[in-house]
Amino acid sequence: MIFAQEAVAGVWLVTPELREDSRGFFARTWCEREARALGLNERWVQSSLSYTMKKGTLRGLHFQRAPHEEVKLVRCTAGAILDVIVDLRPDSPTFKKHVAIELNAVNRLAVYIPEGCAHGYQTLLDGAEVLYQMSEFYAPEASAGVRWDDPAFGISWPDPTPIMSDRDRNYPDFIS
Repeated sequence: MIFAQEAVAGVWLVTPELREDSRGFFARTWCEREARALGLNERWVQSSLSYTMKKGTLRGLHFQRAPHEEVKLVRCTAGAILDVIVDLRPDSPTFKKHVAIELNAVNRLAVYIPEGCAHGYQTLLDGAEVLYQMSEFYAPEASAGVRWDDPAFGISWPDPTPIMSDRDRNYPDFIS
C-alpha cells in the first residue's frame, strides 16, 4: 500500500499495490503495522456499505460529535464517486478547507478520514457502492452534519442540483 498525505491535515489517500498475474490481482487494502508507523488509527470496530442507484446523488456532509467522533476509511467498490472531506477542527492548520477525491472501482483508491472532519460524496455513475470502515460504533445521538453547499467551504460539486435526502439538504451552515 502507498499512503499519500492530502491537502487537509490527517487525510490520507491509500493506494493498493496490485500483485497481478494471469488470474487477476491480489492487494492488501489495510495494514495495522503500516498505519501505526504513520500514527494513524489502526482499529476498526464497524464496517458499513452504501449503495446509491442514481448518478448525481449527494450524501453528506456528515460527522459524529464528541465523544463519538470517528475515523473512517472509505472506498468505492462499484461505480464512481467524488468524495469530499471538510476539516471542522478549529485548531487544525487546514480548518474549513476541503479535499475532493475521485474514488471508483477502477482506481481502487481509499481515503483515510480523521475524526473531526465532515464527509460526503456525490455519485458520478449509476450504481455506486461505497464501503466504510469506522473506528467507533455509530451513535445516532451524535450524528450531525453541515450543509453541502455552505459557502464557507467553497466545494465545487459535479452536479449543482443533486438528488438528496431532506435531512442532508436541510443541515445548517457551519458556524465556527
